[in-house]
Amino acid sequence: MENYTSSVQFYLLFFPSVSENRVMFFIVFSFLYITGVLVNCTIIFVIYYSPHLHSPLYLFLCNLSIIDILYTTVNIPKLLDMLLFDHNTMSFKQCFTQLYFYWGCASTEDILLFTMAYDRYVAICNPLHYHSVFSRKNCIKLIISIWISGCFNSLLVIIAASKMSFCKSSTIEQYFCDAKALLKISRGGTELFYFMICIDLLVFCLGPFLCTVISYIKIIRVILRMNSKDGRRKAFNTCSSHLTVISVFYGTALSMYMMPQASHLVDVEQGLSVLFTAVVPVINPLIYSLPNKEVKRALKKLTVEMRVGFAINMGPRTK
Repeated sequence: MENYTSSVQFYLLFFPSVSENRVMFFIVFSFLYITGVLVNCTIIFVIYYSPHLHSPLYLFLCNLSIIDILYTTVNIPKLLDMLLFDHNTMSFKQCFTQLYFYWGCASTEDILLFTMAYDRYVAICNPLHYHSVFSRKNCIKLIISIWISGCFNSLLVIIAASKMSFCKSSTIEQYFCDAKALLKISRGGTELFYFMICIDLLVFCLGPFLCTVISYIKIIRVILRMNSKDGRRKAFNTCSSHLTVISVFYGTALSMYMMPQASHLVDVEQGLSVLFTAVVPVINPLIYSLPNKEVKRALKKLTVEMRVGFAINMGPRTK
């Protein structure tokens, strides 16, 4: 079985119309990838070099940017290779390696988004206990646990997926190795994989989503009881960006994976996958980080300091 699977080749099939506009699509996805990496790297840089941003909220935000960079790096470079050099084939090991990192990022982000919702819940509903619950030590343990959980969950999914059998040459109607796409072309051995996917969706998707909803129901109740209008406005502003990110993430993911498998919906499904894996990681920092006053203030301060430092280094030097 090992010798057989190692010889399996997958042929990735992106939008049929791409062949006529390869250069245009290459430019668009290159722009999305470069923009996503630069924006998220900027967020990480600003948070790291700004001591007043070394709080639990921005630590989680920094990790969200890391996940978004990994999301795009796992999928987009291969797509660019397909568009520029027409390399549409992928070996069994390459496909499952890509699936591992993609699924690991998705699982990690699920838990991280819930953790960020719980952070807002404690900050608004139990502010006196915030620093004890989200102490530096607890936050480091929490972040490590989130990443380990996501990676371990992805490993279990990959082990289950490796039990499926495929033709020696199979066509995947997608631009990356996705679990749903692999199920379409599997010849058998899907029972364990279906079981793992159900457990995964229950533990890493539905569970965190329901906990997030419950957290925000309690947050909204507390906000509505506030006597100060300014207090209510600040509390809503604090939560609105996170709610938007959650809505975009779960909305695109559910639309992508809950869509019925039909040949006439392939283009729609691929469009949603592009939105989920290429566009969402780019707009996350635009929604969550850049509108944040503290982040903007830190970014302006670092920009000024860098300009001053550059001017001093480039200025006339006296002997």
